[in-house]
Amino acid sequence: MVRWAFLVAGFLLLAACGGAASVESGAAITVVAGENFWGSVASQLGGSKVTVQSVVTDPNADPHEYESSSSDARAFAEARLVILNGAGYDDWGQKLLDANKVTNRRVLNIAQMLGRKAGDNPHFWYDPSYVTQVADKITSEYRSIDAADSSYFDAQRAQLQARFQPYADEIANIKQKYANTPIGATESIFQYMADALGLNLTTPVEFMDAVAEGNDPPAGAVATFQGQISGKQIKALVYNVQTSTAVTTNIKALATSQHIPGVGVSETLQPQNLSFQDWQLKQLQDLETALKSTS
Repeated sequence: MVRWAFLVAGFLLLAACGGAASVESGAAITVVAGENFWGSVASQLGGSKVTVQSVVTDPNADPHEYESSSSDARAFAEARLVILNGAGYDDWGQKLLDANKVTNRRVLNIAQMLGRKAGDNPHFWYDPSYVTQVADKITSEYRSIDAADSSYFDAQRAQLQARFQPYADEIANIKQKYANTPIGATESIFQYMADALGLNLTTPVEFMDAVAEGNDPPAGAVATFQGQISGKQIKALVYNVQTSTAVTTNIKALATSQHIPGVGVSETLQPQNLSFQDWQLKQLQDLETALKSTS
Protein backbone atom coordinates (compact mmCIF):
# COMPACT_ATOMS: atom_id res chain seq x y z
CA MET A 1 0.00 0.00 0.00
CA VAL A 2 2.86 2.41 0.85
CA ARG A 3 4.55 1.59 -2.45
CA TRP A 4 1.42 2.27 -4.47
CA ALA A 5 0.84 5.55 -2.60
CA PHE A 6 4.35 6.60 -3.59
CA LEU A 7 3.62 5.90 -7.25
CA VAL A 8 0.37 7.87 -7.14
CA ALA A 9 2.09 10.82 -5.48
CA GLY A 10 4.75 10.80 -8.16
CA PHE A 11 2.06 10.72 -10.84
CA LEU A 12 0.27 13.73 -9.39
CA LEU A 13 3.50 15.69 -9.37
CA LEU A 14 4.10 14.86 -13.02
CA ALA A 15 0.55 15.84 -13.87
CA ALA A 16 1.02 19.18 -12.15
CA CYS A 17 4.01 19.77 -14.39
CA GLY A 18 1.86 19.24 -17.47
CA GLY A 19 2.15 15.50 -18.15
CA ALA A 20 2.56 14.39 -21.74
CA ALA A 21 3.20 17.21 -24.15
CA SER A 22 1.89 17.43 -27.69
CA VAL A 23 4.31 16.53 -30.45
CA GLU A 24 6.26 19.49 -31.77
CA SER A 25 7.65 19.69 -35.25
CA GLY A 26 10.63 17.36 -35.53
CA ALA A 27 10.04 15.83 -32.08
CA ALA A 28 9.69 12.07 -31.77
CA ILE A 29 6.48 10.54 -30.48
CA THR A 30 7.12 8.98 -27.07
CA VAL A 31 5.53 5.53 -26.84
CA VAL A 32 5.33 3.13 -23.92
CA ALA A 33 4.29 -0.47 -24.59
CA GLY A 34 3.28 -2.73 -21.75
CA GLU A 35 5.09 -5.67 -23.36
CA ASN A 36 8.04 -5.88 -25.72
CA PHE A 37 6.24 -7.85 -28.44
CA TRP A 38 3.89 -4.89 -28.99
CA GLY A 39 6.85 -2.58 -28.47
CA SER A 40 8.68 -4.25 -31.35
CA VAL A 41 5.73 -3.73 -33.68
CA ALA A 42 5.32 -0.11 -32.54
CA SER A 43 9.02 0.63 -32.99
CA GLN A 44 9.14 -0.77 -36.52
CA LEU A 45 6.02 1.16 -37.50
CA GLY A 46 7.34 4.41 -36.06
CA GLY A 47 10.90 4.27 -37.34
CA SER A 48 12.87 7.43 -36.66
CA LYS A 49 9.71 9.37 -35.76
CA VAL A 50 9.09 7.54 -32.47
CA THR A 51 10.90 6.42 -29.33
CA VAL A 52 9.50 3.25 -27.80
CA GLN A 53 9.99 1.97 -24.28
CA SER A 54 8.74 -1.52 -23.45
CA VAL A 55 8.04 -2.32 -19.81
CA VAL A 56 7.85 -6.12 -19.60
CA THR A 57 10.97 -7.53 -21.24
CA ASP A 58 12.47 -10.15 -18.90
CA PRO A 59 12.48 -13.51 -20.76
CA ASN A 60 12.81 -15.38 -17.46
CA ALA A 61 9.76 -13.84 -15.80
CA ASP A 62 6.04 -14.47 -16.02
CA PRO A 63 4.46 -11.26 -17.44
CA HIS A 64 1.23 -12.03 -15.54
CA GLU A 65 3.10 -11.45 -12.28
CA TYR A 66 4.83 -8.18 -13.19
CA GLU A 67 4.86 -5.41 -10.57
CA SER A 68 5.20 -1.82 -11.76
CA SER A 69 7.86 0.58 -10.50
CA SER A 70 8.27 4.33 -10.04
CA SER A 71 10.20 4.49 -13.34
CA ASP A 72 7.21 2.87 -15.07
CA ALA A 73 4.98 5.53 -13.50
CA ARG A 74 7.12 8.32 -14.93
CA ALA A 75 7.24 6.71 -18.38
CA PHE A 76 3.45 6.36 -18.48
CA ALA A 77 2.99 9.95 -17.33
CA GLU A 78 5.28 11.35 -20.03
CA ALA A 79 4.16 9.12 -22.91
CA ARG A 80 2.22 10.48 -25.87
CA LEU A 81 0.92 6.98 -26.64
CA VAL A 82 0.56 4.03 -24.28
CA ILE A 83 -0.09 0.54 -25.67
CA LEU A 84 -1.56 -2.07 -23.33
CA ASN A 85 -2.58 -5.62 -24.12
CA GLY A 86 -5.66 -5.50 -21.87
CA ALA A 87 -8.08 -8.32 -20.98
CA GLY A 88 -6.53 -8.60 -17.53
CA TYR A 89 -3.04 -9.32 -18.87
CA ASP A 90 -1.45 -6.05 -17.74
CA ASP A 91 -3.80 -4.56 -15.14
CA TRP A 92 -0.80 -2.92 -13.50
CA GLY A 93 -0.62 -0.63 -16.54
CA GLN A 94 -4.26 0.41 -16.25
CA LYS A 95 -3.66 1.30 -12.60
CA LEU A 96 -0.80 3.58 -13.62
CA LEU A 97 -3.02 5.27 -16.21
CA ASP A 98 -5.87 5.71 -13.75
CA ALA A 99 -3.53 7.37 -11.26
CA ASN A 100 -2.66 10.16 -13.69
CA LYS A 101 -5.21 11.12 -16.33
CA VAL A 102 -3.11 13.16 -18.75
CA THR A 103 -5.53 14.82 -21.18
CA ASN A 104 -3.54 14.56 -24.41
CA ARG A 105 -2.06 11.10 -23.86
CA ARG A 106 -3.52 8.46 -26.16
CA VAL A 107 -4.11 4.93 -24.94
CA LEU A 108 -4.45 1.89 -27.16
CA ASN A 109 -6.01 -0.96 -25.20
CA ILE A 110 -5.72 -3.83 -27.64
CA ALA A 111 -8.37 -6.01 -25.98
CA GLN A 112 -10.91 -3.19 -26.16
CA MET A 113 -10.02 -2.52 -29.79
CA LEU A 114 -10.64 -6.20 -30.58
CA GLY A 115 -13.88 -6.30 -28.64
CA ARG A 116 -12.39 -8.65 -26.03
CA LYS A 117 -12.64 -8.48 -22.25
CA ALA A 118 -11.11 -9.83 -19.03
CA GLY A 119 -11.66 -13.56 -18.92
CA ASP A 120 -11.03 -13.98 -22.65
CA ASN A 121 -7.77 -15.52 -23.82
CA PRO A 122 -5.43 -12.48 -23.67
CA HIS A 123 -2.63 -13.85 -25.88
CA PHE A 124 -3.69 -11.76 -28.87
CA TRP A 125 -0.20 -11.56 -30.38
CA TYR A 126 -0.48 -15.23 -31.32
CA ASP A 127 -3.36 -14.44 -33.68
CA PRO A 128 -1.95 -13.19 -37.02
CA SER A 129 -5.20 -11.41 -37.94
CA TYR A 130 -5.19 -9.57 -34.61
CA VAL A 131 -1.57 -8.53 -35.12
CA THR A 132 -2.52 -7.02 -38.48
CA GLN A 133 -5.35 -5.05 -36.87
CA VAL A 134 -3.03 -3.81 -34.12
CA ALA A 135 -0.39 -2.70 -36.65
CA ASP A 136 -3.03 -0.80 -38.62
CA LYS A 137 -4.33 0.87 -35.45
CA ILE A 138 -0.88 1.91 -34.26
CA THR A 139 -0.21 3.48 -37.67
CA SER A 140 -3.52 5.31 -37.43
CA GLU A 141 -2.53 6.64 -33.99
CA TYR A 142 0.82 7.86 -35.29
CA ARG A 143 -0.84 9.61 -38.23
CA SER A 144 -3.29 11.31 -35.89
CA ILE A 145 -0.61 12.46 -33.45
CA ASP A 146 1.79 13.62 -36.17
CA ALA A 147 -0.27 14.38 -39.27
CA ALA A 148 2.66 16.08 -40.99
CA ASP A 149 4.45 12.74 -41.23
CA SER A 150 1.46 10.66 -42.37
CA SER A 151 3.13 9.55 -45.59
CA TYR A 152 6.18 8.41 -43.62
CA PHE A 153 4.03 6.24 -41.35
CA ASP A 154 2.23 4.78 -44.36
CA ALA A 155 5.58 3.80 -45.82
CA GLN A 156 6.63 2.24 -42.52
CA ARG A 157 3.42 0.20 -42.47
CA ALA A 158 4.13 -1.09 -45.98
CA GLN A 159 7.69 -1.98 -44.99
CA LEU A 160 6.47 -3.90 -41.95
CA GLN A 161 4.07 -5.88 -44.10
CA ALA A 162 7.00 -6.87 -46.31
CA ARG A 163 9.05 -7.87 -43.26
CA PHE A 164 6.14 -9.98 -42.03
CA GLN A 165 6.01 -11.99 -45.28
CA PRO A 166 8.26 -14.89 -44.15
CA TYR A 167 6.15 -15.19 -40.97
CA ALA A 168 2.95 -15.18 -43.03
CA ASP A 169 4.40 -17.67 -45.51
CA GLU A 170 5.36 -20.10 -42.75
CA ILE A 171 1.84 -19.95 -41.30
CA ALA A 172 0.42 -20.78 -44.74
CA ASN A 173 3.02 -23.52 -45.21
CA ILE A 174 2.19 -25.30 -41.95
CA LYS A 175 -1.52 -24.99 -42.59
CA GLN A 176 -1.15 -26.48 -46.06
CA LYS A 177 0.97 -29.41 -44.86
CA TYR A 178 -0.43 -30.20 -41.43
CA ALA A 179 -4.05 -29.00 -41.23
CA ASN A 180 -6.12 -31.02 -38.73
CA THR A 181 -3.01 -32.57 -37.14
CA PRO A 182 -3.71 -33.11 -33.42
CA ILE A 183 -1.43 -31.29 -30.99
CA GLY A 184 -1.44 -30.59 -27.27
CA ALA A 185 -0.57 -27.49 -25.26
CA THR A 186 0.14 -26.91 -21.60
CA GLU A 187 -1.81 -23.65 -21.61
CA SER A 188 -3.89 -21.34 -23.79
CA ILE A 189 -0.99 -19.19 -25.04
CA PHE A 190 -0.91 -21.00 -28.41
CA GLN A 191 -4.65 -21.38 -28.91
CA TYR A 192 -5.06 -18.53 -31.40
CA MET A 193 -2.08 -19.63 -33.48
CA ALA A 194 -3.24 -23.25 -33.51
CA ASP A 195 -6.52 -22.04 -35.00
CA ALA A 196 -4.68 -19.94 -37.60
CA LEU A 197 -2.56 -22.97 -38.56
CA GLY A 198 -5.60 -25.22 -38.87
CA LEU A 199 -4.20 -27.59 -36.22
CA ASN A 200 -6.46 -29.62 -33.96
CA LEU A 201 -5.64 -28.53 -30.40
CA THR A 202 -7.14 -31.40 -28.43
CA THR A 203 -6.08 -30.47 -24.88
CA PRO A 204 -9.07 -29.85 -22.58
CA VAL A 205 -9.75 -26.12 -22.44
CA GLU A 206 -10.17 -26.39 -18.66
CA PHE A 207 -6.57 -27.60 -18.40
CA MET A 208 -5.10 -24.83 -20.54
CA ASP A 209 -7.10 -22.04 -18.94
CA ALA A 210 -6.28 -23.15 -15.39
CA VAL A 211 -2.54 -23.22 -16.06
CA ALA A 212 -2.65 -19.83 -17.83
CA GLU A 213 -4.42 -18.34 -14.81
CA GLY A 214 -1.98 -19.86 -12.34
CA ASN A 215 -4.43 -22.44 -10.99
CA ASP A 216 -4.36 -26.22 -10.68
CA PRO A 217 -6.23 -27.89 -13.57
CA PRO A 218 -9.26 -30.06 -12.69
CA ALA A 219 -8.32 -33.68 -12.05
CA GLY A 220 -10.55 -34.88 -14.89
CA ALA A 221 -8.88 -32.57 -17.38
CA VAL A 222 -5.43 -33.73 -16.25
CA ALA A 223 -6.45 -37.37 -16.68
CA THR A 224 -7.84 -36.70 -20.15
CA PHE A 225 -4.69 -34.90 -21.24
CA GLN A 226 -2.46 -37.62 -19.84
CA GLY A 227 -4.53 -40.21 -21.70
CA GLN A 228 -4.09 -38.34 -24.97
CA ILE A 229 -0.33 -38.34 -24.49
CA SER A 230 -0.05 -41.94 -23.31
CA GLY A 231 -2.16 -43.01 -26.29
CA LYS A 232 0.03 -40.96 -28.63
CA GLN A 233 -3.05 -39.10 -29.83
CA ILE A 234 -1.08 -35.86 -30.34
CA LYS A 235 1.86 -35.22 -32.66
CA ALA A 236 3.53 -32.40 -30.70
CA LEU A 237 3.30 -30.70 -27.31
CA VAL A 238 3.50 -26.90 -27.17
CA TYR A 239 4.54 -25.47 -23.81
CA ASN A 240 5.19 -22.03 -22.35
CA VAL A 241 8.88 -21.66 -21.48
CA GLN A 242 8.14 -18.83 -19.04
CA THR A 243 5.80 -20.74 -16.73
CA SER A 244 6.35 -24.10 -15.14
CA THR A 245 4.34 -26.01 -12.55
CA ALA A 246 4.48 -29.54 -11.18
CA VAL A 247 1.61 -30.49 -13.46
CA THR A 248 3.15 -29.07 -16.65
CA THR A 249 6.53 -30.57 -15.79
CA ASN A 250 4.91 -33.99 -15.46
CA ILE A 251 3.04 -33.50 -18.74
CA LYS A 252 6.27 -32.64 -20.55
CA ALA A 253 8.02 -35.65 -19.03
CA LEU A 254 5.18 -37.93 -20.09
CA ALA A 255 5.34 -36.58 -23.67
CA THR A 256 9.09 -37.15 -23.75
CA SER A 257 8.62 -40.74 -22.60
CA GLN A 258 6.21 -41.28 -25.49
CA HIS A 259 8.65 -39.67 -27.96
CA ILE A 260 6.26 -36.80 -28.63
CA PRO A 261 8.35 -33.72 -29.50
CA GLY A 262 7.97 -30.60 -27.38
CA VAL A 263 7.92 -27.08 -28.80
CA GLY A 264 8.67 -24.19 -26.46
CA VAL A 265 6.98 -20.83 -27.00
CA SER A 266 7.26 -17.68 -24.94
CA GLU A 267 5.19 -14.70 -23.85
CA THR A 268 7.91 -12.13 -24.50
CA LEU A 269 10.60 -11.84 -27.17
CA GLN A 270 13.28 -14.53 -26.83
CA PRO A 271 15.98 -13.50 -27.27
CA GLN A 272 15.10 -9.90 -26.54
CA ASN A 273 16.95 -8.51 -29.57
CA LEU A 274 14.72 -10.35 -32.06
CA SER A 275 11.97 -8.52 -33.90
CA PHE A 276 8.39 -9.65 -33.38
CA GLN A 277 8.26 -11.40 -36.73
CA ASP A 278 11.62 -13.17 -36.39
CA TRP A 279 10.64 -14.41 -32.92
CA GLN A 280 7.37 -15.78 -34.20
CA LEU A 281 8.97 -17.26 -37.32
CA LYS A 282 11.56 -19.16 -35.27
CA GLN A 283 8.85 -20.70 -33.09
CA LEU A 284 6.81 -21.69 -36.13
CA GLN A 285 9.84 -23.29 -37.74
CA ASP A 286 10.45 -25.26 -34.53
CA LEU A 287 6.85 -26.42 -34.66
CA GLU A 288 7.16 -27.49 -38.29
CA THR A 289 10.30 -29.47 -37.46
CA ALA A 290 8.42 -31.24 -34.66
CA LEU A 291 5.44 -32.05 -36.86
CA LYS A 292 7.68 -33.29 -39.65
CA SER A 293 9.48 -35.66 -37.28
CA THR A 294 6.25 -37.44 -36.40
CA SER A 295 4.55 -37.46 -39.81
